[in-house]
Amino acid sequence: MHDRRQALTVGALASVGLTLPSVLAANDQPISAGKGRSAPAKSCILFFMEGGASHIDLWDLKPDAPSHIRGEYQPITTSLPGFQVCEKLPMWGPIAKHLTVVRSVTHTIVDHNASSYYSLTGHYPMRGSQLIRAPSREDAPPIGSVLAKLRPSGQPLPDFIHIPKRMINCGSFIPAQLSGFLGEGFDPLITGDPSAQDFKIPGLAPLAELTRQRLEDRKSLLERARLTDPVISYVNSGRLQEHYERAFSLVTSEKARQAFDISSEPERVRRRYGADQEFIGKGGRLAHLGSSLLLARRLIEAGVRLVTVWAGSQAFDTHREHYATLNNSLCPVLDRAFSALIEDLAERSMLSETLVVAVSEFGRTPKLGQITSSAGATPDGRDHWPQCFSAILAGGGMRAGYLHGASDRYAALPVDQPVRPSDITATIYAAMGLDPSQRLQDNLNRPHTLADGAVIEALFA
Repeated sequence: MHDRRQALTVGALASVGLTLPSVLAANDQPISAGKGRSAPAKSCILFFMEGGASHIDLWDLKPDAPSHIRGEYQPITTSLPGFQVCEKLPMWGPIAKHLTVVRSVTHTIVDHNASSYYSLTGHYPMRGSQLIRAPSREDAPPIGSVLAKLRPSGQPLPDFIHIPKRMINCGSFIPAQLSGFLGEGFDPLITGDPSAQDFKIPGLAPLAELTRQRLEDRKSLLERARLTDPVISYVNSGRLQEHYERAFSLVTSEKARQAFDISSEPERVRRRYGADQEFIGKGGRLAHLGSSLLLARRLIEAGVRLVTVWAGSQAFDTHREHYATLNNSLCPVLDRAFSALIEDLAERSMLSETLVVAVSEFGRTPKLGQITSSAGATPDGRDHWPQCFSAILAGGGMRAGYLHGASDRYAALPVDQPVRPSDITATIYAAMGLDPSQRLQDNLNRPHTLADGAVIEALFA
């Protein structure tokens, strides 16, 4: 019956020229900052460094380790005492004072898809005796879907937006990009690549032949039909009707269209992010990142609750040509785009209310050429390494300029304050004003906590 109701709702929207899917109802929950914490963050930008960013090369360098471990790069100091980054990330130096860096994330799963699920849902990626490597409507929902349900903003833009596209690995969509057991109404709006010159949001505009007046007329017609036709009345009753109204508002909202228009940003801002065409053309694997993070900032500014930005196409998966890829494709864009986001949010006085999270599914092997997965590694490559890696947070009530945990002398294992991916997810929920032990029911009325981890209280200001 649920699927039938949803299909009928989409049909009703189509009858008035709306091509966006409907967003199902969401229950408001009391928002509490939690004991000893500041007010909850209003929004979150989650940068998922898909593929597994090399912690030992980027922000947990070991310059005193043997050459086959420390690699090619030298560390540089930053505005955060005790925190050094790779020499290829010079723009991170000034913004480091805003960061909360966790250097002791750990788990044991070397599979990309399953580890992504773990990081994005806060639930261990097993169903029965099998790793969760492909999406299912039985999956736990990702953070954005949960926020859309429990902390709806009430404004026309969707509460959960995903940039740039739905990602595939090993012949399957990576799980935890869609809403799992919460249902299609809490799936994200997927934007497409904002760095493309013909970028536009599918379904954002009404059908070309429909003027605003014709849309209003059709809306009135549907409303009259709802009052007299039992099927349409059922489909558009209660909360479904509320979200039909929201979809209509989105399609007719000038604010929504403006939020997606990064071309309206000043040229200096687009250049700072690397969202100008010259830089995009040199961007390699991360060509879209500057435009994506700039779009994320604009969407958050317009009231969206959570935006996920994915590196995409396993960008950080550097089994071979590791340093050539970092030098030519990853570091220049990562340096410019992420530092621009933090700097921009701080300058706009948005950082205190916006939680920024940069995390991977795992890190890379301490030893060059070390093989831990079926993909292997060349002598200058690094394979998958979930035993120790880093997560970076900023804003949203986090403790700015704070280092949490530590790895050993080879960045191989945590030696202080180890945390799990589910602890990071629980901390994100806490920062957003939700209790991670709160329960949601799936479509079989089975209760599930928001995340299985524990809040890392030391990360809060």
